[in-house]
Order: sequence, then structure tokens, then C-alpha cells
Amino acid sequence: MPQDSLDRIREALTRLPTCNRAELTAEWLRLYRTKPPAQIGRNPLMASVAYRLQEQILGGLQPELRRQLRAIAGRARHGDEPALAAPRLKPGTKLLRDWQGHAHEVLVSDEGFVWQQARYRSLSQIARAITGTRWSGPVFFGLKSRTTSARATRSPADGAV
Repeated sequence: MPQDSLDRIREALTRLPTCNRAELTAEWLRLYRTKPPAQIGRNPLMASVAYRLQEQILGGLQPELRRQLRAIAGRARHGDEPALAAPRLKPGTKLLRDWQGHAHEVLVSDEGFVWQQARYRSLSQIARAITGTRWSGPVFFGLKSRTTSARATRSPADGAV
């Protein structure tokens, strides 16, 4: 890669942190030819401008990778595939949940989960033992968000947070 390209990138990226929001918005408009999202924070705005500057100088994603990403996004948008795979919890991770004034701690192990010195195969089993009702364990422990329909069926009286 030519040195002048690297120098241009370095100069542009060094300048960005000193830009105010109006300057970053103007740069976004120049680079993307559209307004930035209304609620975008300064740091994501700056990061997006930085990415686009580098993309213009260095080139963007390879066409095949771009095609794969569009396909994944399309499937996720239509509900055919989760947008992100469920996170893999590493053994030793502690999950904490306050339920009706009681703190509950779950330890992730190689074989599953440990809660109150008992082993469980799933977080859902633990969530049910804690609440007395069926819950998605990942939702109960905050690893996954609820769907709108599930949110509508729970009330504050259930202890839902």
C-alpha cells in the first residue's frame, strides 16, 4: 500500500476526535450522502465516519463476504435465523439475578449449571425453581431479550423486570 494512502488515513483519523458533533455530521453527510440516524451518539458517529474513510482509501469488504453478510441479515430480518447466535458461557462464569428481594447466583460449569449446590442441565430449570413458573432461562438471567408477545403476558406482579 502506498505511503501517501496510509498518511491520509492517519491524518483523517487523528483529526476526528477533535471534531464537534456538527462537523462529524457534516462528514457523515459527505461520506454517506444521507443524514445520520437521529439518535446516534457521538462515538458511534465518529466510528462510522472513521470506518467509511478507511473503506474509501483501502477498499471495502470483499464482494463474497458482503454477499454472505447480506444473506445472513436477510434471513435474520425475516425470522428464519437468529440475528446473533446465543452466547456461549464459559465455565466459571457467574450469573446473578435478583428475584423478589433475593439474590440468586448461578455458576456455569462444564456439565451445565450449579445453583444452591445442585446441578442443573439448563438455566430454564433454575428459573422455574426460583419463580415457580415457566421461564426461558436465558431471558430470566438477562442473556436474551423477551419477544414482544412474551412481554405482554408477564406483569409486574410476576416479578418481571
